[in-house]
Amino acid sequence: MSSDTREFRRSTIADVPAARRLGAEAFGAPTTPLPDPDPAAWPLPHVRPWVATDDGEVVAGLGVRSFTSWFHGVRLPTAGFAGVTVAAERRGSGLLRPLMTAALAEARALGDVVSTLYPSSAGIYRGLGYEVVGAFEDVRVPMSALAAVRPPAGGVRARRATAADVPAVRRVYEAWASAQNGPLSRAETPFAMEADEMVGPDADYTGVSLAVRGTGPQEEVLGFASWSRGPGYDRTNTIEVDDLVALTPDAARALWRLLGSFASVAGWVQVGTSGGWSGVDVSRLVLPDHAATAAPRPYMLRLLDVPGALGAARVAPVTARVPFAVADPGTPDLEGTWTLEAADGTVRVRPDADAVPGDRPTFTSGGLAQSWSGAQSAANVRLAGGLSGPAEHDAVWDALWGGRQVHVRDYF
Repeated sequence: MSSDTREFRRSTIADVPAARRLGAEAFGAPTTPLPDPDPAAWPLPHVRPWVATDDGEVVAGLGVRSFTSWFHGVRLPTAGFAGVTVAAERRGSGLLRPLMTAALAEARALGDVVSTLYPSSAGIYRGLGYEVVGAFEDVRVPMSALAAVRPPAGGVRARRATAADVPAVRRVYEAWASAQNGPLSRAETPFAMEADEMVGPDADYTGVSLAVRGTGPQEEVLGFASWSRGPGYDRTNTIEVDDLVALTPDAARALWRLLGSFASVAGWVQVGTSGGWSGVDVSRLVLPDHAATAAPRPYMLRLLDVPGALGAARVAPVTARVPFAVADPGTPDLEGTWTLEAADGTVRVRPDADAVPGDRPTFTSGGLAQSWSGAQSAANVRLAGGLSGPAEHDAVWDALWGGRQVHVRDYF
């Protein structure tokens, strides 16, 4: 088919059957057929479906999830891409870039300043300006690694959560997430932490356990673990943990010991975590050893609005003036020259029309994503080819954007 028969547009409900067939082809068919969508409830809240058609036939599709995520102490509007698929016979025919470009342009117009995704192959998305900044990991910890966790001190103990505790659970999550780069804020559907999904007879989990200190009105929630028991009762079984978030070492000990109490009926605890099990997840640091196996899913980031993303940040109280540029022929929408001015913990980014090629640090789109997110130092971005030009501002740049680790705890 010629390019003039192709169309890249928002999906309609009439496209759903064809889009589902493409999704099953790429990601596997569901074990039970999905129900027909309800026209009154489609598309789902905070989801923007897109398709590419050729001569009227749906040949590619994707979904954009709209949510906010934490970067540099603020919630940033984020476009999360998921379910990207192209018909087998049409792969390599130039459908993905215009489809992604159209969806990214809409996201930017709607106010999203960054975009993220979990790639099936990272190389596909690098040419579109994305770069790997972290990973979501399923980590399997043997019960033997939990047996030697010492008891928590200071009166910290574990107890089961009720619906009345969910606001406190949300506060614990926000205290942790707001100190990182990357976690979803969980303020939007379907990521919001709703009481009926967390506790009660129809909950998604067997239990949500809290680490608490004190009693009665003085009780303080210091951490939580949401876990599913699973089938069976021998040591081949696994306790699955969606979240284990602790704000103190003793809270982490209380939660790990609770999970370890299943040692007689399960051999493993599987935890959804991020950033690298070797030490970046601080809840791991109370464990006596590193025994675990991990299955990481890379997480990629792309900026959509350079002044918007950098200018929203809350940074160290550094006074600085740094000229910089983005030059990347694969992402003309991000190219430009600017001067960053930082003072009193805030950042202003101004266009600089007087720039001369080579006069300032110059990032590729992926290099800027890695540096701004704190995933890599300026020196490492240079080693990877994502930064060129004079290095005199590298230390200041790192001081502005380093210090917060990249974490994500929601897979989409």
